[in-house]
Amino acid sequence: MNPLIHSRPDGTPVVALSPGRRVLFLTKDLELIKRQLAGELDLRMEDVRPEDLLDDINTDVMTPAWVCFRHRPEDIAVDAYAGLLDDEGERVFPTRALMDGGFEVIVSGQRKGTGSSRETAPQAERWCGVRAVFASSFAPIHARNNINLGQLMGDHELLARLQAGEEIGLEEFTADYDPATRAIVESGGLFAFNARFEAGEVSVDPPKTGERPMTMAEKIIARHLVGGGAPRWVKPGDTCFVKVDGGYSHEFTTAQVHTFLQTECGADYTIPDPSKFAVFEDHLLYADGVERMKPFIAEIETLRTLQREFQRHTNVRDYSARDGVSPGICHQVAREKFIDPGDFIQATDSHTCMGGGNNALAWGVGATEYAGLIRSGFTLVTVPESIRFELVGELPASCTAKDVILHILSTFAVREDTLDRVMEFGGPGLATLAMDERATLTNMATECSARTGICEGDEGAAAWLAARRDGAGAEDFTGIFVRADEGAQYAGGVHTLDLAGIRPLVALPGDPTYGCAIADLGEVSIDIAYGGSCTAGKEADLDGYALVLREALAAGRRIAEGVRMYIQYGSEDVMAYAVEAGYTEVFERAGVVIINPGCGACIGCGPGVSSFADQTTISAINRNFDGRSGPGALYLASPLSVAASAVEGRIAHYESGMFRVRKHA
Repeated sequence: MNPLIHSRPDGTPVVALSPGRRVLFLTKDLELIKRQLAGELDLRMEDVRPEDLLDDINTDVMTPAWVCFRHRPEDIAVDAYAGLLDDEGERVFPTRALMDGGFEVIVSGQRKGTGSSRETAPQAERWCGVRAVFASSFAPIHARNNINLGQLMGDHELLARLQAGEEIGLEEFTADYDPATRAIVESGGLFAFNARFEAGEVSVDPPKTGERPMTMAEKIIARHLVGGGAPRWVKPGDTCFVKVDGGYSHEFTTAQVHTFLQTECGADYTIPDPSKFAVFEDHLLYADGVERMKPFIAEIETLRTLQREFQRHTNVRDYSARDGVSPGICHQVAREKFIDPGDFIQATDSHTCMGGGNNALAWGVGATEYAGLIRSGFTLVTVPESIRFELVGELPASCTAKDVILHILSTFAVREDTLDRVMEFGGPGLATLAMDERATLTNMATECSARTGICEGDEGAAAWLAARRDGAGAEDFTGIFVRADEGAQYAGGVHTLDLAGIRPLVALPGDPTYGCAIADLGEVSIDIAYGGSCTAGKEADLDGYALVLREALAAGRRIAEGVRMYIQYGSEDVMAYAVEAGYTEVFERAGVVIINPGCGACIGCGPGVSSFADQTTISAINRNFDGRSGPGALYLASPLSVAASAVEGRIAHYESGMFRVRKHA
């Protein structure tokens, strides 16, 4: 039970602050945070305006990658908020600062917990004694992780009342929750709830929603209801147990899953169906090549050891590295190998939503939730709202799907239209995008703080899937694609996007939400150009890099002097495709550094990261939080723009025939 929850004499649960415990306000003025941590200052909600509070606090800030190399929550908590740096690059939160500060409440602004699904972020707060978090809004995966840990969440008005000495009924904190989610919070977290559920102390009634037109996400959830059979319907807000078709974890997360299952279920725990669950070795494979990661090699090896132990124990699919080469990034390999149309997929990574390009429903979860669902085969879902993007027209030759999603981020996500909603992509323009491009759209739904993204299926999708499934034909997929019903309701609206009107964009350093047209950017010299990651290491992305670099070579140009360009394959299949297409030779002639499959620089754990704060990188990865890929400034752009910039030595967008003949120094 959360220690902030008490019972009145009549048994009514109420929330009250504890005497002697403190409230920490995460303000945009970092000096105020430092003074609070030092015990020099205590603030009240009446002293702070919401606009004075930090927005978009991402999980990389709360627990940077190097903190996540520890798998025990109590060890992670020691360095809570280690990624929040001041203008001098110094930590605002020294080691043990949050743990020793006597805080039980943390307050911030909009979209608390954006970015990665890493549950380590709320774990760090909880194991420092924080048991309630207040914000203007929360990113969806982070919010669910808080719930699964039994953390209270509320808005600023509730905090003001608590600081005034009021006891507030628990129902005011959980009024928007379904009965099961309320029971999870009241129980003190998901594991405690599961124990009560198995003991028959709590129950979850199936949805009683009547026949109605449904979105793609609603139809997939309805088909996966536990105890289903006859046609069923769901609507946003319904809570239900849903069968999970498959999922995966990687060496960054598996150790926690294994440890939690051993703790909660015993050393001899079992899982019912390992056939479409998997482990991947992809995130940390190249960490030993990054100078700042070398102190953590022993911790990383512990994570690998525990993942191998988990795989042997459960017999899930094994995508471990062989002879130092990974089969590929989990999201890319999963869509190539086993995510099928209509599947419901859960995995311990926020970019799990990339599977939505396959017409599947897929999103990331924390280690606690994944441990529960892989053991039971089902999970608790609250049906999300949807927002639909109707694509029309065709993209200009200078643009890719990356420019489309950067446009959506800077237009729709910035005003929270996509927040916690399923982003549904369809329309005639979708058919003009290759499957790899569709995967880019759904991959970056998590950057929009959406629940996930999903694309309609068509003949092109069926052919792509058939080519990657042994013995399958296109006809095996055309009949199982999920489409929205006519008249389906979209709380976020239906928005028509004319692809022809998209222009080459960059996301400005610090957050992928804030975009700018490259034509309006001005002169920005670069030191590093990186093409790779799950978002930009696919076959279509390689086509883009090769197109630009071939044109440069034909004009007597190559990578600009003083610029390093890296291209990293998303999977072994992509690497084989590049070799067969002759791209490897093109890249080498142009001066590109080629890297075997893996995540690498995207999470600061491989070649392509910046080493100094005065370096500038243009990258095709999915997020550019401060410090994520080194200390330098990081701009996000499409594969075409990344390659063009590498040749020009400055941020530039691609245009056919753009390269003038110039002798390379």
